Amino acid sequence: MKNIILTKEEIQHKTKRIAFQIYETFADENEVVLAGIANSGFTFANKIKKELEQISDLKVTLCEVEINKNNPQDEIRTSIPKEEYQNKGLVLIDDVLNSGTTLIYGVKHFLDVPLKKFKTAVLVDRNHKKYPVKADFKGLSLSTSLQEHIQVVFEGEDQYAYLS
Repeated sequence: MKNIILTKEEIQHKTKRIAFQIYETFADENEVVLAGIANSGFTFANKIKKELEQISDLKVTLCEVEINKNNPQDEIRTSIPKEEYQNKGLVLIDDVLNSGTTLIYGVKHFLDVPLKKFKTAVLVDRNHKKYPVKADFKGLSLSTSLQEHIQVVFEGEDQYAYLS
């Protein structure tokens, strides 16, 4: 059974709100890098990029971050070289913050490069963390049991998040 926790309209509203928060945080910068964790996190980063470009004159660079979610110690790959995000503001973005494993390994990867500002953003924060990582910007905070699972769907016009 799918228990819808975010509709397409709610996702759009939360995306816009996060874009405004990012703009406020990086207003003194000329450029911000949105580093989306592969698949849904990258799709969400792309949605934030579109909103940011409508509300600000920030140069927005999109970066896809590939993390092996089953073995996050594996090498992390980014779609742009380190030199392109070095000494810039960066936001690491994912769809759901579950245990914090993916986000903390992503954070660790970007700490190897000097950044001006570094923030994290998620659409849904589950409040179950194995690691001391938090989302600076979040669309929805939800307390769930460990047995429950949150899935975000971005398939064309089908956009929603559900709890199962």
